[in-house]
Amino acid sequence: MTFSRITIATEQMGGVPCIRGLRIPVATVVGMVAEGMSTDEILEAFPDLEKEDIREALLYAAEAVREHALPILAAP
Repeated sequence: MTFSRITIATEQMGGVPCIRGLRIPVATVVGMVAEGMSTDEILEAFPDLEKEDIREALLYAAEAVREHALPILAAP
C-alpha cells in the first residue's frame, strides 16, 4: 500500500510520519479521532489539513498495526 499524503523526513519532526510535509504528525490526527473529535473539529483545529489527510492517516495507522505486533495486556 502506498501513501501519497504521509511523509517521513529525518530533518522534520525527527522522522515522525507527518501529513503532507506539514508538522502535523499522523499520531496526532489519529489520537484526535480516537478521542472522539469529528472530522470538522479536526479540520478546524488544523486548517491546513484536508478530509483526505484524516482518512489516509487512519489507513496508515491501520497498516502500521498490521505490520508490527504490539504488546497487549491479557485481560484478568
